[in-house]
Amino acid sequence: MLECGWWQLDELTPGLRRLSNDNLGSMPDNIRVPLFDRSNLSAGIVHIGLGNFHRAHQAWYLQQLMQTGAAHDWAIIGAGVKQRDKEQCQKLAAQDYLTTLIELETGGGAVEIVGSMIGFVPVIANHAALIAQMSDPAIRIVSMTITEGGYYMDIATDEFDATHPDILHDITNPDHPCTVFGAIAAALDRRRRLGAGPVTLQSCDNLQSNGEVLQHSLTSLAHLQDPQLADWITENCSFPNAMVDCIVPATGPNELKLVRQLGIADDVPVTHESFRQWVIEDKFCAGRPDWQQAGVIFSNQVCDYELMKIRLLNGGHQFLSSPGEILGIGTISDTISHPLINRMFHKVLVEDVVPHVRPISGINLVGYVKQVATRFSNPLLADTVRRVAADGLHRRKRFVQPTLREALAEGRSIEGLALAEALWSRMCAGKREDGSIIAPNDPNWERLQPVANKARSDSSIWLKQRWIYGDLADNPELLNAFSRWLQYIWNHGTEAALDSYVRM
Repeated sequence: MLECGWWQLDELTPGLRRLSNDNLGSMPDNIRVPLFDRSNLSAGIVHIGLGNFHRAHQAWYLQQLMQTGAAHDWAIIGAGVKQRDKEQCQKLAAQDYLTTLIELETGGGAVEIVGSMIGFVPVIANHAALIAQMSDPAIRIVSMTITEGGYYMDIATDEFDATHPDILHDITNPDHPCTVFGAIAAALDRRRRLGAGPVTLQSCDNLQSNGEVLQHSLTSLAHLQDPQLADWITENCSFPNAMVDCIVPATGPNELKLVRQLGIADDVPVTHESFRQWVIEDKFCAGRPDWQQAGVIFSNQVCDYELMKIRLLNGGHQFLSSPGEILGIGTISDTISHPLINRMFHKVLVEDVVPHVRPISGINLVGYVKQVATRFSNPLLADTVRRVAADGLHRRKRFVQPTLREALAEGRSIEGLALAEALWSRMCAGKREDGSIIAPNDPNWERLQPVANKARSDSSIWLKQRWIYGDLADNPELLNAFSRWLQYIWNHGTEAALDSYVRM
């Protein structure tokens, strides 16, 4: 219904230009467009999981090089492995794989049409088209944004989950895979047999040591299929760790309206903040674009950058989303504008998290926290609490619990971290303080919600979920602090608990 409404608007709005190669020359003067001949581009990268973040981040960096006449043999072919990717493919194909990027800054931001992507792999059964595309010798990098939970890591052990039904299918059907990793393994096996050469496998997800996690998941599957293939991948392919950072909200009716107000009929526009950062290990076995010319940082300290970003920004998001959801606040900017949530956010990050982030030359960590808060407070981003809270189990396991473990081991403060876990438990009960329902927002919601409600009368039940907390369930200091905060929240309310914490 929404699409039909927008198509009608497109037809009735004078001067509105349908996004396409043919219309690039007639775009409004204040909109940046590709200066290069897109017909002369050739593919060098396949990106799996082509959503908003990739188009506002990696694709943007590549476009900056292309604008200077460089990297024209590194264009991107998008790819997906889920049925919903078919719709994305169709929309992008209808506008020649162009994307309008809208920078959301008070006072006005830049608008740019990105043309570094030139195609999208058909989404078909068994991923035959994707395997064929990744097998092309011209493809030298396969990158991905498949979310933190997409690497088939067992939640309880943090090891590759070889018992997952999808993985079991790919072990016994290597030529007809159903997973990302099965498709990559099949393509690499084909490259090995045909002498097409290795590729760099590049994770762009928010995972500590994401390249190593990617290598572990892929080679674990390959070893179960064919140990010789696993050895070939280990010896020939590379897996650079990387840190990526840019806040990119989901696209909805408001974003579709905004792009048309700019005079462009784009069915998949992307809004984003002005801040971008990309830090990568220079480990590319088959070459790479000269991304450093576009502002990318190549560093041997990638893990330190990752740690800073994951624990302070991604972890900070989790500290905001739980109280925001419980109190019925819609956006992250409104959440951090709440006086008590704002003070809690700064206090827990500075007192409980910063001590466990390794220093990076030239970066003041307390200043970084303030910068993150400023970025979160941008009201134009309209980043929703629901988006940030989604798949909270995987995000908290990656972004929050490692800090909690280190704090307990080192005898440091855990008050704010325990409060954050209690707020998450309260959120998982599924009902806001105003009585409205919190819709399921986690793949494990059916397991989490009943326990969260039982924890109202027995707080220890929540921490006893060893598949989430492991040996943390046995820590008396955590149990004491968590139970105190959870009972306080249930008995006195979230705002009262936040007020008590910030006064400590």
